[in-house]
Amino acid sequence: MNKESNHQLVMNPVTLKELHQLDIEHNLLHQFAEWKKLPMLYQLALEELQNKIKLIKTELKLQDGYSPIEHIKVRIKEPKSILAKMERKGFDITLESILTNIHDIAGMRIVCAFVKDIYRLLDHFAQRDDIRVIEVKDYIAHPKSNGYQSLHVIVAVPLILFEGTRWMKVEIQMRTLAMDFWASMEHIIFYKYDKRVPSHVVEELKEAAEAADQLDNQMLRIREEILAQSSDFIPEDLQEQSES
Repeated sequence: MNKESNHQLVMNPVTLKELHQLDIEHNLLHQFAEWKKLPMLYQLALEELQNKIKLIKTELKLQDGYSPIEHIKVRIKEPKSILAKMERKGFDITLESILTNIHDIAGMRIVCAFVKDIYRLLDHFAQRDDIRVIEVKDYIAHPKSNGYQSLHVIVAVPLILFEGTRWMKVEIQMRTLAMDFWASMEHIIFYKYDKRVPSHVVEELKEAAEAADQLDNQMLRIREEILAQSSDFIPEDLQEQSES
């Protein structure tokens, strides 16, 4: 004789509060999946921009006989720094909001030989269809109060993805060797003093920035003088041929 089973499937009632919590958890999981894409997108953007700059560098080297770019450094902002900036500015913490509102997640520093090279690179960026110049802050023509000099440029480069083409923003800082040396030393000094730098040191840093600017101008004048002399120079064998 079979005994009738007393086991029944019991479903606990789900409250509106619990449903709301489940919805929040689902959204958080979705956002987490989206956040995982963020470093990849910016890494691809940096690689894309580096490839374009490599072509520009080669073209200018063939044209001028020297490389206008000494070296390039790249970095991607840490997630905690991104979140802190989003909260500070009052933006929604979503992928699209981050991509739209934060321009310096991907960063590139280009160190050039001469000031003239910096502006030539900017002109090349502006002339290309595959680079969009969004914003320019010229701290070379208008240095910061502490003496800092650099050209800050926000550009966008296209990434061709399965979902379509997405234009990704990259912040570029362009400096000369002298400007880069000054900025590195200034960073070390401020770190050493925990940002509480004595006033006399601040003044000395300003003087050092002015000296770096004078050095840049002097080296540029020397370069232009050498180029002018080399263009006027005619080897002796060619002079003899022209006289005969």
